[in-house]
Amino acid sequence: MAVEFNHTIVDCTDKDASARFLAYILGVGEPSSYGPFAVVQLGNGTTLDFAEGQGQPHRQHYAFLVSEEEFDQIHARIVDRGLTYWADPFHRSEGEINTNDGGRGLYWDDPDGHNLEILTVPYGGWNRGNVLG
Repeated sequence: MAVEFNHTIVDCTDKDASARFLAYILGVGEPSSYGPFAVVQLGNGTTLDFAEGQGQPHRQHYAFLVSEEEFDQIHARIVDRGLTYWADPFHRSEGEINTNDGGRGLYWDDPDGHNLEILTVPYGGWNRGNVLG
């Protein structure tokens, strides 16, 4: 069996609000509950399990590979919400979309400051054998 990524725990101040925020922006199903977690199911069988920690969460980076159509839809939801977005992970190119590796990408923050990213082509281009339907 090949090693596959299954889930990660996302530290946040309000698990339900954070999970709903991400599920809405990405256009995936409503979060579910599993034990102490609010769970966002992604299309490839992985989940982000939101949990409330102690104090201010340590900022992390989460990147999502999406189709061109999904990119347009997610970008529209970011704009509709009035969220600031950037073309780069260091938040220097506000309101811009990057075209790295022949695709498109952008970054925005979640309510706890996690640096979120969508991209249509993985780093290094499609030559890595990644195909997104």
